[in-house]
Order: sequence, then C-alpha cells, then structure tokens
Amino acid sequence: MLTYTTLDEAAAALGRNLTFSETLWLNYSANKSDYYLYCHNILFLFLIFSIVPLPVVLIELMRLAGFDKYKIQPKVKLSWSEMLKCYKDVMKMFFFIVGPLQLVSYPSIKMIGIRTSLPLPSGWEIFLQLLVYFLVEDYTNYWIHRFLHGKWGYEKIHSVHHEYAAPIGFAAPYAHWAEILILGIPSFLGPAIVPGHMITFWLWIALRQIEAIETHSGYDFPWTPTKYIPFYGGADYHDYHHYVGGQSQSNFASVFTYCDFIYGTDKGYRFQKKVIKKLKEGLENGGNQNGGSYYDSTQDLKSD
Repeated sequence: MLTYTTLDEAAAALGRNLTFSETLWLNYSANKSDYYLYCHNILFLFLIFSIVPLPVVLIELMRLAGFDKYKIQPKVKLSWSEMLKCYKDVMKMFFFIVGPLQLVSYPSIKMIGIRTSLPLPSGWEIFLQLLVYFLVEDYTNYWIHRFLHGKWGYEKIHSVHHEYAAPIGFAAPYAHWAEILILGIPSFLGPAIVPGHMITFWLWIALRQIEAIETHSGYDFPWTPTKYIPFYGGADYHDYHHYVGGQSQSNFASVFTYCDFIYGTDKGYRFQKKVIKKLKEGLENGGNQNGGSYYDSTQDLKSD
C-alpha cells in the first residue's frame, strides 16, 4: 500500500509532478493492499486462459477458408466437445492448484522485493527486466523439461501434457499438478534475481502465458509478430516436440531456441525441416501431392 493517498502528497514525496501513468496508478492503488494487488494475477490468468485461445479455436471449429494452410498438423481436427473438455480440465487445475498457489506465494513476492510504490519504472526498465525474466525462465525451464522427458519424469508427470500430440491453445496450461508446481519455480527466479515493480510482474506472468498459448496454437501464421524476435521458437518449433511425443529428445525450449542449438537437442527438428524442404521442391517440380500433411510424409522421423 502506498504511504500517500493524494497527488500533492505523492508529488512532495517524489519532488516532482506525477506523470499521467503514475497518476492513474496512484488513483487505483493508493487504498489497496499489496496483497490485493498481487492477487490480480489470478484474474489475469483466468482471462488469459479463457480468452486468448478463442480466435484460433474459432478458426479450428469453423474451418475458415484460407486458414487450413497454416495449420501445422492439418489432418488433426478437434471437436468443440473435445476442446471444451480440455478447457474444463484446465479450469479445474486453475481453481485447485494455480489459484491457491498464487494466494499462498505472496510472502515470497514480498521477500524478493517486488514493490508497488512510486515512481513507476520506465519503459526501458520494464523491457530489460522482462528480457531477464524470459532468459532466466527459458534456461531453467529447458533443463527441467529435459528431466521430465526421462523415463520416470515422463511416465509419472509429463505424459499428461503430451496427451495432445497436436496441441491447441487451451492445452498450453494443461498439465499434471506436479508439473505446474515444478515449472512455477523458473517463473519466480527472474523476478527474484532482478526485482521490479508489481506492474512489471503482472506483465511477466501475462506475457509468459500468452507466449505459451501461441506456441501451442497448432497454427503457424506468417504475420505473427513473434517471428521477428531473434531465436524465438514459435508454434511450428514446439509443435514438433508434441508430434514426436514421449520419444522426443528434441525442442525442449520453452521460448528461445539457443539451448537446443547449443546442446544439440534440435537435430531431429532440423533434419525434418530439410526433408520437408526437399519434398516441397519435388512437388513444385512436378511431383504428385498425396493429400496429406507433411508430417504424414515423415512418419519415420519420429526419433531424434
């Protein structure tokens, strides 16, 4: 909670007039506890899990003309009932695991120094902190993900997430309760290393989940803005990981691809892309297309 409640008090404390965004923040947060502000994440996550996947879900259900060519595994079509079941399962985990975890994790947020006070961080400060959060989470998540593809980790925990061999947006947070708890650790490491403002923390949690939904969408749209981010994996990259399934020792990256490249865990994916390129060149040179997805043409590549 802020130690001042009026613009004059805030301006006196800062030694200057408040910016427009700082005025909005003061008016909204002055009489709210830090715990109440932190718990906004529960609402944000609920809205993200419920709304962000909807555009692609509608494309999938309505079979909109012109979009099938962007579907990564075009032969896999999920019905509305199957998608609704996935969403219900995610919501059960949200209300019984994710939500309560947010409620009880507040002391750790206070301990690492997430603040709600003025002044607000600059745009560059927010950007650089978010970059650190993504890099720290990505590197840590890579190794946890590799562990979860070991025999014990996959059979006991991670196989739940891989029930969707052709992922959909609603399935991004679909996982075993233990996986949700384990992968919550990398999400807190970045803010623990470089503590920031509560607004930055909100943005971090929201953007990480939106990114996960995008990479699980099942569609590789050429106009996606994330294609301009260096070393970004994206939907096609992660879709291959789900396609290979439990055998997969490839494409463990959650966001960026540099760990897979450095540690050699993208060889299966890169080999498959070379085969696909040759197949497409053959078709363009007069070959006859058999009507299936290029994944169907590379069924024997389910190994890394």
